[in-house]
Amino acid sequence: MMNVSGMSIDEFRARAASWLKENARPRVEDDATWGVGSDDVSVFHDLTAEEEDDLLQRLMAWQRLKFDAGYGAITWPVEHGGAGLTTEHQQAFLDEEAGFEVPSSHETFSVTTRLVAPTIHAFGTEEQQDRFIRPFLRTEELCCQLFSEPGAGSDLAGLITSAVRDGDDWIVTGQKVWSSGAMFSTWGELICRTDPTAPKHAGLSAFLIPLDSPGVEIRPIRQMSGGASFNEVFLDEVRVPDSLRLGSVGDGWKVALTTLAFERATSGSARSHEHGGSWEQVLGLARWAGVTGDPVVRQRLAALYTLHRVRGLNGERVAAESEPGAPPGPLHSTAKLQWTHWMSAVSDIVSGILGPRLVADTGAWGTYAWTDHVLGAPGYRIAGGSDEIQRNIIGERVLGLPAEPRVDRGIPFNQLRR
Repeated sequence: MMNVSGMSIDEFRARAASWLKENARPRVEDDATWGVGSDDVSVFHDLTAEEEDDLLQRLMAWQRLKFDAGYGAITWPVEHGGAGLTTEHQQAFLDEEAGFEVPSSHETFSVTTRLVAPTIHAFGTEEQQDRFIRPFLRTEELCCQLFSEPGAGSDLAGLITSAVRDGDDWIVTGQKVWSSGAMFSTWGELICRTDPTAPKHAGLSAFLIPLDSPGVEIRPIRQMSGGASFNEVFLDEVRVPDSLRLGSVGDGWKVALTTLAFERATSGSARSHEHGGSWEQVLGLARWAGVTGDPVVRQRLAALYTLHRVRGLNGERVAAESEPGAPPGPLHSTAKLQWTHWMSAVSDIVSGILGPRLVADTGAWGTYAWTDHVLGAPGYRIAGGSDEIQRNIIGERVLGLPAEPRVDRGIPFNQLRR
């Protein structure tokens, strides 16, 4: 691994730019140039399983190349294969990387490197950290989340998938849903109920579960945008060793909240523009359609640009206040909420500009492609905690408002009406 530890940001940026020139092709297309390059603005991939696997393999190969050169885990501690540098160093690399042709992101990749690996760093034993963090950061193996259930989505603590102790193992039975990339993953971060007699938030525990275990069945879920990146996972008396428990028995809610906090940080980050198009692409569409002189459209474009700039500034503020390796704080809920607001605003304005061209594929570049955005954007109002939950977090933990009333507080889960 190239030694980049201790470098100043300017020195690091120069070294990164030189390395990128040697290992990737410069990007030639400009988002603001109409008709140039890809017009993909999808939120979720609309790919066949083979195409999705190919994308993941290319992305994993690029990550391994970066990791071995010291650029794949820039803010991570050296003992886990990182460079031990600051978020400013990481942003400097991302800025340089944006000028090169590299594989587009994938949710399973992000879950592995930016959600599960940091959660293991926060809660894992020394043996678990040695076993999982480096392979996950280097994407030698992939991991998915096994959180939501058909009857427990936004109210995640209402889940009923059970884990029953059997000597040194746990026997897991239940069903998970909306597990992005489970079909491509080797591992799953599982939240299940280990004590039905405890209040619902206190009776949960977390595990890392190998997805090739007997009793695990994974089925794809076809989305309305065409893709099938989400899966449902059935667990039929799956035996999981206690050595794969993440955190203490009963700490599952705390583990889940930490992972979800990392998810909000990822969704609201400056890099989230990789999904669902950019401000430049919306402006390019308006110019192509010849509507930039319309006063109503201009007003809506101005509002969208304002939101774009505020998102960027807030993202910088949140990043500046974040400690490398530490769980994200409640301010990340503001960034995540702003991002879903941005996605909805983009859907509204492109729908108004395109009209019927949004639902009829004429073959024109940059037009019908926006259908994938409009169909996919609502999904991120739920991912990582719904918009309503983000507002609760902001109200209670940022503004100091009274907590939401809870009628289930202190009541054993098996006595709750469901």
